[in-house]
Amino acid sequence: MPAPKGFLPEDKNFATRAITTRFDPTQWESLCVTTPIVMSTTFQQPAPAQPKKYIYARSGNPTREVLEDIVAALEKAKYGLCFSSGLGAANTIVHTLQAGDHLVAMGDVYGGIYRMFDQCLPNNGIEVQFVDLEDATTLTKYIKNNTKMVWLETPTNPLLKYIDIEKVCEIAHQHGIVVVVDNTFLSPYFQKPLDFGADVVLHSLTKYMNGHSDVIMGAIVTNSEELYKKFAFLQNAYGVVPSPFDCYLVVRSLKTVVVRMRQHMENSLKVAQFLESHPFIERVIHPGLESHPQRKIAEKQTSGWGGMLAFYVKGGLKESSLLINKLKIFTLAESLGGYESLIEIPSIMTHASVPLEEKKKLGLTDNLIRVSVGLECAEDLIDDLKQALNAVTESTKCNGLSTLIK
Repeated sequence: MPAPKGFLPEDKNFATRAITTRFDPTQWESLCVTTPIVMSTTFQQPAPAQPKKYIYARSGNPTREVLEDIVAALEKAKYGLCFSSGLGAANTIVHTLQAGDHLVAMGDVYGGIYRMFDQCLPNNGIEVQFVDLEDATTLTKYIKNNTKMVWLETPTNPLLKYIDIEKVCEIAHQHGIVVVVDNTFLSPYFQKPLDFGADVVLHSLTKYMNGHSDVIMGAIVTNSEELYKKFAFLQNAYGVVPSPFDCYLVVRSLKTVVVRMRQHMENSLKVAQFLESHPFIERVIHPGLESHPQRKIAEKQTSGWGGMLAFYVKGGLKESSLLINKLKIFTLAESLGGYESLIEIPSIMTHASVPLEEKKKLGLTDNLIRVSVGLECAEDLIDDLKQALNAVTESTKCNGLSTLIK
């Protein structure tokens, strides 16, 4: 499937890199074609303090090393590191900051990141300021003498706002500020933030990169040797490493990431188009729709979109909950990026830790629903939504709420 009209061209060699990076069987004495799972916790040394390569599994593991090289290759980066979770990777990044430093972050970020930044970092003396960078030029007014890092999600979670990475980096780098971009929602197949000046890219490999809802893992990629050394030291010092078996699973999954992402893209647009046409839906947020407010930025820095969309139903928590309870194919669950379609209400689930006033300001209302569109038949997903919406519509009519569906 080619990139959508107006978006960046497809990365033609992406699938080849995903399959062939570190594939060479001659790197293993057994000449195995599939990456082996090396479960040993420690490695024999030929002489005291003279290891052949590996010392202890926390410090380095052959299976993990293969995955780290593949993730780096997909982002076209020099360095990659994997962690026990996406939040573990994020925590490693912010631990390069010191007491007295200032971090600027988008307010519309994953709830776990918001919780860490809002409730944990201040205890370490790090000042965090949540801002809106839909207009990237506004970054200038938030920069202080002690600003050391800018943290972006693009698109954001859950409102799918696109931030101009190149413009943010241009401004930040004038002040020597490190820019971190969470690329979880798109994967490197659709977006490569390093190409637009980002210093660090973060992934929750749990999501699209693994894509099978059976692994918790995170990753950091960078082209900076200085930052890589800091991250590698902290990875070992804090021990936030994934198991070799989980690394093997993600290596396996990355062989199919291209075909999965293409199907997620196709399915999510079909679902979004249906929802946009339904009278019970107030608004649909999806980058494939012309109605998306940052469509031009999406075209500038991405080659497509994943399976994520969000929409507002008419009404409140009662109506959004009723809709979800009527669905038969979509699963009510947190997380995203797996082969199965998931649905949730961010205000009381993934983003429950965001303060109420901040939710109101961001638009995280109880009638907002986030969807991770999976790999099922798109027509079946649409039929499921259709029957659920019809049921909610009938319910509102019976309860004298017909004004909701006008």
